[in-house]
Amino acid sequence: MKTILSNQTVDIPDKGTCVRKAPRGRLTRFCLWFAVSVLLKGRTVIVKGPRGTLRRDFNHINVELSLLGKKHKKLRVDKWWGNRKELATVRTICSHVQNMIKGVTLGFRYKMRSVYAHFPINVVIQDNGSLVEIRNFLGEKYIRRVRMRPGVTCAVSQAQKDELILEGNDIELVSNSAALIQQATTVKNKDIRKFLDGIYVSEKGTVQQADE
Repeated sequence: MKTILSNQTVDIPDKGTCVRKAPRGRLTRFCLWFAVSVLLKGRTVIVKGPRGTLRRDFNHINVELSLLGKKHKKLRVDKWWGNRKELATVRTICSHVQNMIKGVTLGFRYKMRSVYAHFPINVVIQDNGSLVEIRNFLGEKYIRRVRMRPGVTCAVSQAQKDELILEGNDIELVSNSAALIQQATTVKNKDIRKFLDGIYVSEKGTVQQADE
């Protein structure tokens, strides 16, 4: 059975401040959100914010995208006469756009930790944070090189030992870069329940905090 119309909207934040009061009014916290502009070119969504610009193409999905209001501060996704799988794409597109808005305002940060039992894993950052060299993994002489995705930078943490910090605006590129690092340190031809050496994601968050 097909549904005549299914739609959802995404709020586009406008620059401003808000005040949060703790119980009994003793503490007051301020939060700031940034102005974001969203442009539509057919089914291509372009999101611009203080951290940069993200672009995503949804031409492979048969939906209608439109901006609502005089200031275009709402994005609506419409799907006409869709079956169950086609209706699921409506919320998927909204989630993608929300991640794009979050990326150009707060940015995404992934933290990774090196885990080893005997041989210390040595990590060297090259090419201004775009290339990661992994040495001495399980005592091997082979140098593993992982290239970061475009727009993603990697750095060694100064506060925590054996920790890498990946930052970028696109959550898919940041998470994919972290996956490439983890996959580069997989143990071959051994029991992975016993040999746990590798570099794993330890924390996922944003570069800036929403309530700063």
